[in-house]
Amino acid sequence: MTQVATELQQQLLLKLSAPQSNNVSGSKCKLLKVSGTSIVDPDGNVVVLKGAAIAGHLNMENFITGYSGHEHELRAAMIEVLGEEKATFFFDKLIENFFTETDAQFYASLGLNCIRVPFNYRHFIDDANPYTLKPEGFAQLDRVVNICAKYDIYVILDLHAAPGGQNQDWHSDSGLNKAMFWEYKVFQDQAINLWTAIAKHYAGNPVVAGYNPLNEPADPKHTRLYEFYERVEKAIRSVDIDHMLFVDGNTYAMDFSHFPTDKVLPNTVYACHDYAMMGFPIPGQPLYSGTQEQKERLRSQFERKVEYMRNAGIPIWNGEFGPVYADPLRDPNADTVNNARYEVLKEQLRIYQETGVSWSIWLYKDIGYQGMTYVHPESPYMKLIRGFVEKKGKLALDFWGFSEKEEVQGIYQPFIDGLKATVPEHIRKSKYPNIWQFDRQVERSVRECLMSEYLVKEFAELFEGKTVEELEELAASFKLENCVRREGLNDVLRKDAERRTA
Repeated sequence: MTQVATELQQQLLLKLSAPQSNNVSGSKCKLLKVSGTSIVDPDGNVVVLKGAAIAGHLNMENFITGYSGHEHELRAAMIEVLGEEKATFFFDKLIENFFTETDAQFYASLGLNCIRVPFNYRHFIDDANPYTLKPEGFAQLDRVVNICAKYDIYVILDLHAAPGGQNQDWHSDSGLNKAMFWEYKVFQDQAINLWTAIAKHYAGNPVVAGYNPLNEPADPKHTRLYEFYERVEKAIRSVDIDHMLFVDGNTYAMDFSHFPTDKVLPNTVYACHDYAMMGFPIPGQPLYSGTQEQKERLRSQFERKVEYMRNAGIPIWNGEFGPVYADPLRDPNADTVNNARYEVLKEQLRIYQETGVSWSIWLYKDIGYQGMTYVHPESPYMKLIRGFVEKKGKLALDFWGFSEKEEVQGIYQPFIDGLKATVPEHIRKSKYPNIWQFDRQVERSVRECLMSEYLVKEFAELFEGKTVEELEELAASFKLENCVRREGLNDVLRKDAERRTA
């Protein structure tokens, strides 16, 4: 970045990131901070944050709203089919309906006190004009923060998709299976400039619990992540000395092995993600039945991830976890399966309760796989996309949404086996993250990137010829009043939320 460009960017930051002027004085939320192993309010009272993420909202994901591939590919395909004006109208309406005061009221009625807001950098930064921050991004975050203020819900702002992609997966919206964020300092600089602007904007706002600088970072060299955290912490503190940071471990928030043991970032909560395989439909895996062995496995996986925080004496935030659920319209044993999944969740919550761990389940709303609420199967939106969702399921295009891959095994396995035979065995696990087998690496490139990029155009064609009125009706399918509430899950969360501290 040239000196002139740097100066222009700094001027724009001052202009666009002016402190939020909306009135939140009626909220009971107070500025929170770290004290030892706890999060506390200004009076020293311990606050345990409990909630969910409004994922799929300001950072769309394929399994949450039904398309294939990456969000920027979806938006481009929709513009191609609808034209820019109508495509923009549809996405704006979808975002508007996805989270409203009705959602916040319902959310607060469960006793949940914090919501994680994943957002995509593209709401703020245009790749074709990266030195100009877009005011629309601030307006979108303000809307959520101001709604939550009315219901005394804390907000954690989460950069879920950073420039260049901070991890190798679809949810960082790079379109690649490489994390280029770590290879080009300019991407890191853009993220730091963005966080500086956001922190300046929300400085002193008590509804904002803090900032989650990167979701699930995956730095192959391990060393660049903490260097970035030190830089972004310093930049944020230059404009906002009060708000906490929530920093994820490396390799998808599961690895703290390269974090320094002799120092921790000030006023910072460290975050793991604690998904349990017992909450997923893995072939051959028996349903959770609460055996001592299963309980010990849940505990040991969590303690392994938080060993760094335990040793350092700092607060823990489990930023993502939660089972997925069977569809009663497709699985006659759905009730049995889902009751077992609720028991997995209950046991995890019991473990967190013991030491006052704050948490945020994944996720609040989707089209029926994991959400606390989901779009009604007979809504206009689901009627339109159901066939496509079933097709991409049979093609196993989504990693998260479909664990059963038998439908395409006959196509891919000979191909993968042939490729694998050309790679010396001792280097088949050399590609980061090396916990993924060679087969998984091929799946990521071929199915989740290449094939999904083709098929997202088919998804967009479903909207061809739709009028503005029809698009508005489709987007309205995401209103809470048009959704189903997953009562079994919400009951588990309600009962746990009644217990604020250990």
